[in-house]
Amino acid sequence: MMGNDNLEGRRVVLTGGASGIGRVTAEAFLRAGSRVAIIDRDEEALRRVLEELGPGVSGFAADVSEPASLREAFVGVDRVLGGVDVLIANAGISVRRPFLECSPEEWRRVISVNLDGVFFCAREAAMRMMAGVGGVLLLMGSTNGLVGYPYYASYNASKAGVIELARSLAIELAPKVRVNAICPGYVMTPMQEREYTPAMLEQVNAKIPLRRHARPEEISELFLFLASDRARYIHGQALVIDGGELAGGLASSGVSSEGRT
Repeated sequence: MMGNDNLEGRRVVLTGGASGIGRVTAEAFLRAGSRVAIIDRDEEALRRVLEELGPGVSGFAADVSEPASLREAFVGVDRVLGGVDVLIANAGISVRRPFLECSPEEWRRVISVNLDGVFFCAREAAMRMMAGVGGVLLLMGSTNGLVGYPYYASYNASKAGVIELARSLAIELAPKVRVNAICPGYVMTPMQEREYTPAMLEQVNAKIPLRRHARPEEISELFLFLASDRARYIHGQALVIDGGELAGGLASSGVSSEGRT
């Protein structure tokens, strides 16, 4: 990406930033000159990433699905950053389970993190943005929120909810706050590598038109662009970044029954 100068000094809050896409995105914003606050429930992983990323980043341990815990984290953000210009609501979990074997407790846990957590984060950030000079909300969706995949009913439903939440907030908060959902397809993260065997990865790659998973860095580049003023007229969208997965018909090919993260 070229010309990220307008991200210099931006106050960025990133949930789930201690690993995977979140960590790579935190690094990308730091390189662009932004000030970054990471919110993550894994205190040990958060401690490690803060040590490794160095100056310019702060961190707060909180569970995004718990409003009181999250509210306390944002009080810390206020103290350190003095406000929020960009929220990247990235924290999420997935559980691979046949629908008839999905327990109520498991369903509620996935929905509470992936949908409730995004709602709580967006509310905290938006209150600050609307009281100030505005800002950008970027909510993590998925291609799973746009088409059906077997064995991921709870995850699919949560991501569809995030997409509709982004569209609704885009109407309510405009023109002061821009809102978009980012919808990756298959991304090669540590979580993905844990859930997939090498054979499963090869099968998926063979069905994606670009013949590979996305790299976390490629998702972070989209976040950088959407947070910048160069994307100032992109609003209320569910932006897909999937290597042609949906265009290529992967979702109806049966490949997705092997798993999903």
